[in-house]
Parts: sequence; C-alpha cells; structure tokens
Amino acid sequence: MLEKFLNELTRFATDFGLKLIAGILILVVGWKLVNWLVKKTEKISQKRAVDQSVHSFIKSGLSISLKVLLVITVAGIFGVPMTSIIAVIGSAGLAIGLALQGSLSNLAGGLMILIFKPFVVGDYIETGGLSGTVKSITIFYTKLITPDNCKVVIPNSQITANSIENYSAYPTRRVDLKISADYGTDIDKVRSVLLSAASKCDMILSDPEPEVWLGEHADSSLNFYFRTWCRNEDYWKVKFFLLEEVKKSFDKEGISIPFPQLDVHINNK
Repeated sequence: MLEKFLNELTRFATDFGLKLIAGILILVVGWKLVNWLVKKTEKISQKRAVDQSVHSFIKSGLSISLKVLLVITVAGIFGVPMTSIIAVIGSAGLAIGLALQGSLSNLAGGLMILIFKPFVVGDYIETGGLSGTVKSITIFYTKLITPDNCKVVIPNSQITANSIENYSAYPTRRVDLKISADYGTDIDKVRSVLLSAASKCDMILSDPEPEVWLGEHADSSLNFYFRTWCRNEDYWKVKFFLLEEVKKSFDKEGISIPFPQLDVHINNK
C-alpha cells in the first residue's frame, strides 16, 4: 500500500510539475510576447499616422484582451476544464458587470469619443468645469494637462454626459472684449482708439477685420464690444496685449473707465 501510494504521489508530482513548469514558461513568454506585440502595433500605428486617440484606445484594449486570453490558456494547461473556466468567466462577468457599471459606462464613453471624435489628442478642451490640453484617451479615462502643468484624469462617461467646448477645433479664434467708457466720452473717439490699438498687434488678422460696436447703455458706462480675430495659438497673447494697450491708450487720450463708487453724505444737524 505504501509503495503504491508513493508511486501515485511520484506520478502526480511529475505530471503536475511538468504542467507547472510549462504553465509558468508559457505565462512568462506569453506576457513578454503580448508586450512586444503591443509595442509593435504602436510603431505600426505611428508609421501609418493613425490618430493618437485611436492609437491609445487600441493599445490599452489590445493589451488587456491578450493578457486575459493568456491567463485562460495557462489555466487550461493546469488541467482546469474549459467548461468550468467559461462558467466562472460568465459568473464573474455578471458580478463584475453589476459592480463596475461606472467602468462599463466609461468604456462606452470611450467608444463614443473614438467614433464621433469631439476632440483628439492635442486639442484644448473644456468639459464639466475642467479644462486642459488632451494628453491621452484610454478605454476608461481621458487625461488632460492644464496650463499650469497639472494632470487631470476625467472618466469618459463624465465627458460624454457633459457639453464639450473644443477650443482647438478651428485654426482661428475671435477675441471678445467688453470695454467700458464714461457716458461723456465721444463714441467715435472710443472706436478710433480701440481700432488703433488693434492695428499695433501683428498677431491680429486683417480678415475678418477688427470690429467695435456700442453694445450697452449700462447704469454708469457705455459698454463697447471689441472683437478681433487671430490664430488659435495666439489667442491669449492677443487678449493680454489688447487689455494692456487699451488701458494705455485710454489714459493717453483722457478716456475714463468707470468703476463703482460710493458717495457718503453726512448731515450735521
């Protein structure tokens, strides 16, 4: 009996040992092969100028799918019946699906971003009160870099559930300024000063031409709408230049910019 037990134990250890070695070998080699394949796909996408957002999505999706398939293969080598694996995957999938509804909605959001392309990598966007340059689009999250160099990670479902402002969608942008002047100021003089300020900036486009319109008769000021066009990448430079130049020009021409004041009357009786 002891001899039989030892023989069975030796046979089991030999069979299981071979399976264990084979499984570990396949897992290690397969893992490295998957990483190599993902990198190879990345290089091919770059050579074929595939859109960066599509490239990031495919990269993460391919990596996860192949690694899951590899783990299932190794489990089969260890002798786990495929029917059991499929049943476990089905049950786990149902449980995970219920537990990770948010993640699944993020996946759906990522697919919508990939298909409809409201923005691509490199665009400057604003959504849900957050703004920045799109760094990457993955299957669950979109990463932004803010102007002050902070990373913002936004779930894809949150992006698709909100409105999206894409400031990089077109090559030009309009700079809108509301400039206030005292009621006693000549309207034509204000218009001339503002247009003169615009002519001093080489980054402002001549077509469409800069415009100045009297837009409001406010409580204590005349509000002018000052509109100029520039290239997308020059927007902030143009805006800051005009704000500074308008103030200097108004001071030089004696044009007053109204500001809130409080008059206190003391009645000495």
